[in-house]
Amino acid sequence: MRALLRALSTVLIVAGVLLLIDAGLTLAWQEPVSAFLAQRNQNRLAGQLRALQAAPPTGLERRALSVLHDPRQRLAFLARNLRRHSHDGAAVGRIRIPRIGANFVLVDGTSHDDLTKGPGIYEQTSFPGVPGTTAIAGHRTTYLAPFRHIDQLGRGDPIVVEMPYGRFTYAVQRHIIVDPSAVWIIRRNSEHGPDTHYDRLVLSACNPLYSAAQRIIVIARLIGREPRGAALTGGPAQTLVEKAPGLPSSGR
Repeated sequence: MRALLRALSTVLIVAGVLLLIDAGLTLAWQEPVSAFLAQRNQNRLAGQLRALQAAPPTGLERRALSVLHDPRQRLAFLARNLRRHSHDGAAVGRIRIPRIGANFVLVDGTSHDDLTKGPGIYEQTSFPGVPGTTAIAGHRTTYLAPFRHIDQLGRGDPIVVEMPYGRFTYAVQRHIIVDPSAVWIIRRNSEHGPDTHYDRLVLSACNPLYSAAQRIIVIARLIGREPRGAALTGGPAQTLVEKAPGLPSSGR
């Protein structure tokens, strides 16, 4: 009996030490177990994304693109087409935020399961390329914590979203703190927010760290788009620069 008690106490001590280590790592960096699982998912999703980018346009896409000569129309068509054919949790693109060193495969959807894989595009919003708002959610302390440091983004900082059909560059305008019920923030036009008659990106994450009491929202304006992949079928590469005055680099 004494030997059994000693063994049990040893197990409890080791478990306690491991819990303390996990808590310390979470506070200083991020939760390590979920980070390991998310990294495995990101590796798998990266392969899916490469296959998606390498896939040639279908016959239907070729026929549609042959009559769409405006690059914006081609991007919008391909964005809507990808949205129709993707499914929850599937790789659809990549987000890069140089200021905070973020570089993650994007998934379609923002359910709990979706966000364990990486940042996800809200199903209520469009993919980049379709006029309006694209909103992306991500974790701050678990599952690689892709949006842990979005509070450090300043006015003019670039955010790049790469889709199989195009590369979209946004410049940060501001960030705000809202209640979790503030779904108006992902709408293009709202009586609760500023005039948003332009294409924009919204990043959303829980706030403050280790709490879901609020949401931190980063709002960025589209400043450039570059057709890629199927959007180039029958035409040369072209970078489209949007008019977005008053967005200098934060210089930090």
